Amino acid sequence: MSRIASTFAQLAAAGRQALIPFFTAGDPDPASAVPLMHALVRGGADIVELGVPFSDPMADGPVIQRSSERALQHGVSLLGVLAMAREFRTVNTHTPVVLMGYANPIERLGYERFAREARAAGVDGVLVVDYPPEECEDLVACLRSHDIDTIFLLSPTSTDARVAAVGKLASGYVYYVSLRGVTGAGHIDTADVAGQVQRIRQHVAVPVGVGFGIRDGATAKAISAVADAIVVGSRVVLEIEEGGAAHGPARVQAVMQEFRSAMDQTGD
Repeated sequence: MSRIASTFAQLAAAGRQALIPFFTAGDPDPASAVPLMHALVRGGADIVELGVPFSDPMADGPVIQRSSERALQHGVSLLGVLAMAREFRTVNTHTPVVLMGYANPIERLGYERFAREARAAGVDGVLVVDYPPEECEDLVACLRSHDIDTIFLLSPTSTDARVAAVGKLASGYVYYVSLRGVTGAGHIDTADVAGQVQRIRQHVAVPVGVGFGIRDGATAKAISAVADAIVVGSRVVLEIEEGGAAHGPARVQAVMQEFRSAMDQTGD
């Protein structure tokens, strides 16, 4: 059983949902990445999504765009992000790590080398924003051969046919984008999310995580009542932006504690 599957199984047995933070590797500087990862875990993160900085993002709002720009100014590359994951693994061997990014850096490296290097670095899953299921069967097969899960995005506009196509390929979990637009935009309609998650579960066997627009503990608590996982991005990245290298780890740890505490009160 993969680290991701094992994590979800343990949480389900305890009646809890996964807390999955995202931040951009290399922001505010490359040396901060591993301390931030450890701080997130100390705060209660169950899985860490490590963003690969990219110059032309499509789904990221201004907060995450700025974080990519800062990381790219430090010359952070896909191989550099893998080195950060490898360093994290020298201390933490149990928390799943998911790489989240765009297709171009993977295409440049090549599927086989990417999968091999990712596995050696202790990466458990990969989410590529701009790879639809119809165009990534070769990547999925390559990742699968190295025991790496492939995670897909679904959105409010995903048709039943698209959800079913994702269901045939996805492993680990799927990431439901709760809002139309970019990260950090708008407010979540919990009832709508509940209906969409129920629809997705009719086609997808893996857990369903929900992200975009989850900014505080109250929202996390509400959404965790209807989903298997909560994904928090812009709020974490904003804390890093405001706290910098000196205070970022403490700030993200506090945010995770806020969210974890709220989520564990679900049903109270």
